[in-house]
Amino acid sequence: MAALNLTPSDPSTFILMGIPGLEDSHVLISIPLSMFYIAGLLGNFMVLFVVGKEKSLHKPMYLLLCMLALTDIGTSTSVIPKALCIFWFNLKSITVGGCLTQMFFLHAVSVMHSGVLVTMAFDRYVAICNPLRYTTILTNTRIAKLGLVGLIRAVVFVLPAPLLLSGQPFCANRIIPHMHCDHMAVAKMSCGDITVNRTYSLVIVFVVVVLDLTLIAVSYGLIIKAVFRISHKEAHQKALNTCTAHICVILTSCTTLLFSSLTYEFGQGIAPHVNIILSNLYFLIPHMLNPIIYGAKTKELRDKVVKYICRM
Repeated sequence: MAALNLTPSDPSTFILMGIPGLEDSHVLISIPLSMFYIAGLLGNFMVLFVVGKEKSLHKPMYLLLCMLALTDIGTSTSVIPKALCIFWFNLKSITVGGCLTQMFFLHAVSVMHSGVLVTMAFDRYVAICNPLRYTTILTNTRIAKLGLVGLIRAVVFVLPAPLLLSGQPFCANRIIPHMHCDHMAVAKMSCGDITVNRTYSLVIVFVVVVLDLTLIAVSYGLIIKAVFRISHKEAHQKALNTCTAHICVILTSCTTLLFSSLTYEFGQGIAPHVNIILSNLYFLIPHMLNPIIYGAKTKELRDKVVKYICRM
């Protein structure tokens, strides 16, 4: 009966349930959720502010770090504010257009995030394997062009998903047992055949994640090969240290993305509320940890951040 009472009378709306089964704990869950979100925003905006203010940081590596910060902000902001509205104010309804828009921005920014990680791996490859040509190969203008290519790729890959769904007939019971409008969660609300949607979703996940991870692995394979040619131990260590922050970011970002996607697609045996919490790790963990990782591992950035914090 509760599900029937929640069924939207307006055929142009969906109902987002938040975390079904834990409705009584929504306010309690929102406390760490909002804290992680705010901490991530502060960290990423601090990175953007410091790099923007300090001309000495106007280098390819830090421009890529700004792109990473922007995608982190975009990913979490696509999901968390609406989730908090559900948890705090019980505002569960969302228009079909709003749902498809949220889905597009969420997945597009995620694809851009993955592309930035690939570009950062290429940056580290050039820095270690071709250090004398680094400034000529990777200029700020070229980094901007690579960022534009990443944006175009994200739009081209993701735009068909909401377009396919916009032509689908949706059933009367439009209750989405989730915190946000995920592609397959919305597709399952359709009364029509969603074979194309399901296939497209899996293809995009594996093409983006597997292709990008392969490119990153190739870059680091070449880096390791180059590092082992260095005979001096200190130079050896210094070369590896320049990659530490990026490797940590890859591990947190790609692992949580792949884990979240596969959990949602194939986690039918897991309790629904556990499934939803696990599948949303991607929107919180990297968003909060990436500024901390780069702040801790990059001395030049850390020193500038400390300088501004001390001023404040």
